Amino acid sequence: MEKKKKVVISKKEIQDKVKELGKVLSKDYKDKNLLVVSLLKGSFIFTADLVREIDLPTKISFMTTSSYGDKEESSGKVNIINDLNMDVEDMDVLIVDDIMDSGLTMKVIIDHIKSLNPASVKSCVLLDKPERRTVELKPDYAGFTIPDLFIVGYGLNYGEYYRNVPYIFSFED
Repeated sequence: MEKKKKVVISKKEIQDKVKELGKVLSKDYKDKNLLVVSLLKGSFIFTADLVREIDLPTKISFMTTSSYGDKEESSGKVNIINDLNMDVEDMDVLIVDDIMDSGLTMKVIIDHIKSLNPASVKSCVLLDKPERRTVELKPDYAGFTIPDLFIVGYGLNYGEYYRNVPYIFSFED
């Protein structure tokens, strides 16, 4: 039997927040050389919606990282499965992820991209879960700050399922 779902952030709330972030990023990156780097797989839906709200010429690239596997918690080791396939020198890089939990993945990716001589590197996450942070890092842009609960939907998965759900939910006990 499937567990009961509790909506944590509605589809409408997500849409409104993504529009708001798009406006802020359009202003902040005006006259810059913007490259959005989406961390796959979790951020693909958020990134797709977000870049459509950025009213600027924007390059988009992808990286695949892994630290969770099929678990609910990070293993603490970040693997870069697929690296960038383009030169980022002198680009203003915005790393987009679905959630900042421990912060470890984002820290590893920021350090990696900084080593490639970009003009700047910033982070944007839909969800910030500061209670779980294990490294000193705050996202530069965050949609929602959430408590420490396991959430799914809108790109976030559980056993590779539920990414396609248009809202964010938790399972009730």
